[in-house]
Amino acid sequence: MDRQLNISCLGGATPDASNRSGSSSGLEGGRAQLSVFSVLVLTLLAMLVVATFLWNGLVLATIFRVRTFHRVPHNLVASMAISDVMVAALVMPLSLVHELSGRRWRLGRSLCQVWISFDVLCCTASIWNVTAIALDRYWSITRHLEYTLRTRRRISNIMIALTWVLSAFISLAPLLFGWGETYSEDSEECQVSQEPSYTIFSTFGAFYLPLCVVLFVYWKIYKAAKFRIGSRKSNSITPVSPEAPEIKEAAQQPQMVFTVRHATVTFQTDGDTWREQKERRAALMVGILIGVFVLCWIPFFITELISPLCSCDIPPIWKSIFLWLGYSNSFFNPLIYTAFNKNYNNAFRNLFFRQH
Repeated sequence: MDRQLNISCLGGATPDASNRSGSSSGLEGGRAQLSVFSVLVLTLLAMLVVATFLWNGLVLATIFRVRTFHRVPHNLVASMAISDVMVAALVMPLSLVHELSGRRWRLGRSLCQVWISFDVLCCTASIWNVTAIALDRYWSITRHLEYTLRTRRRISNIMIALTWVLSAFISLAPLLFGWGETYSEDSEECQVSQEPSYTIFSTFGAFYLPLCVVLFVYWKIYKAAKFRIGSRKSNSITPVSPEAPEIKEAAQQPQMVFTVRHATVTFQTDGDTWREQKERRAALMVGILIGVFVLCWIPFFITELISPLCSCDIPPIWKSIFLWLGYSNSFFNPLIYTAFNKNYNNAFRNLFFRQH
């Protein structure tokens, strides 16, 4: 176990580990195994970077080229795709270089500050964009009569602006206010400021606050869906002539009831209505989006909050695993959203057919 903790995520064996080896052949075999493992991990991470960039870029290209997508809620999806493509283009490659160097930073103080600032900016914006999409779906489901297209466009633009302003403030706070140090020349470390006060501010602003919002939103969506199912099973009073009042129990299937001069005409519909099917898909999409978001980011932010406060020494390999698990959320976001939207699938096909 000690040997595992002294090996970086993508690096080779340490001098202590080599001293423990019994023979030169055993040492060469151990290095060969580590080298193969390192190449495999590097390949997978590089594929994740490329796939994240290409998939989010495809979503952006589709939104910009298809005129029907130039409206709400696709502006929220575009904002999320922009933040995720920036993660893939500006953050993940340098993080991969950082891992290649055994989590040592050898590119200077200035580039370290730029990398950390973009890391916090893009990841925070991605998280808050997920929150904005969840809020938009919640209001469209529960207040579809009041949440008109004009209101929806205004609110979505406000949410996008607040997302990027808040993300920029959190990322630039250490540089603007001297709130801790991101680079250590002696130990060749480049990391988010470990100042306890900044740690609390940044983790709550970037993760724990939006986490509370999305969990509350999904709970309200679940309650709204449950209420609608219950209301459909309630009894309905059928208007009849004054001579024979009668109460009938509603059928299990949705009905449309019209009364004309004491006569009742009932039209039976097949299954859920179009709006109910749309709302069900939206609720499912929001649930999966939130679930993947929580699974990807919660290990990183738990360790990010606890480590500076308790001075805990977390093994580098776990730091790398939690960090890249969080980055992978930028890959899953466009997959989840487009999987529940047939318009995107059709647009993708048309885009490729036009190109070929």
